[in-house]
Amino acid sequence: MKVLVAVKRVVDYNVKVRVKSDNSGVDIANVKMSMNPFDEIAVEEAVRLKEKGGATEVIAVSCGDAKCTETLRTAMAIGADRAILVETSEELQPLAVAKLLKALIDKEQPGLVILGKQAIDDDCNQTGQMLAALADLPQATFASKVELAGGKAHVTREVDGGLETLAISLPAVVTTDLRLNEPRYVTLPNIMKAKKKQLDTYKPEDLGVDVSPRIKTLKVNEPPKRSAGIKVPDVATLVDKLKNEAKVI
Repeated sequence: MKVLVAVKRVVDYNVKVRVKSDNSGVDIANVKMSMNPFDEIAVEEAVRLKEKGGATEVIAVSCGDAKCTETLRTAMAIGADRAILVETSEELQPLAVAKLLKALIDKEQPGLVILGKQAIDDDCNQTGQMLAALADLPQATFASKVELAGGKAHVTREVDGGLETLAISLPAVVTTDLRLNEPRYVTLPNIMKAKKKQLDTYKPEDLGVDVSPRIKTLKVNEPPKRSAGIKVPDVATLVDKLKNEAKVI
């Protein structure tokens, strides 16, 4: 069984992002980029499923410019067998990415598709759900545990009320939560091996997909700065300020 894993190149989670002076977007010039943390968890889970014998091949996919090759090499260093880059300079929104992944599902026929639940740059949390709808596949989102047995995936997912366990037939789409696993440390030998693994490149037009943006970003602003805290002399003053100034009680 093939497992298809989608990975996205984003600003590294340790970097403090800055808004451009013209408020048109986030400044990513000369900023460290890395794999989206949720996608790294997705790759790790796919590799673990292969190590347990539940999968035969792990294919990493990324959509974006040529620099996404670095992200795909990282995925192959973790353990993916090969990679596919859908190269485009267009701004890719969740629907466009879902359509590209749908085209690759039709081409590769994987038994399982794993994505991070969301990307830390746009926080949309939409691609997995859209992909499941477009491909008419069962889905399990926010997975904290995944087990394959009897042609089904048993997925424990995190919901507001606690944990929910679903049994979904394969092929299916699963999106990962933080507590699913802890990605392994990528060693230098595996990084060197990744350079020799197969990496195929397509254009959106090769897959028959229109990736034109449907949404326009009008303005990006930084969140307002929080004012400094103050000390109060007693509980009565604290209650008064919470009630009359903060208006939270």
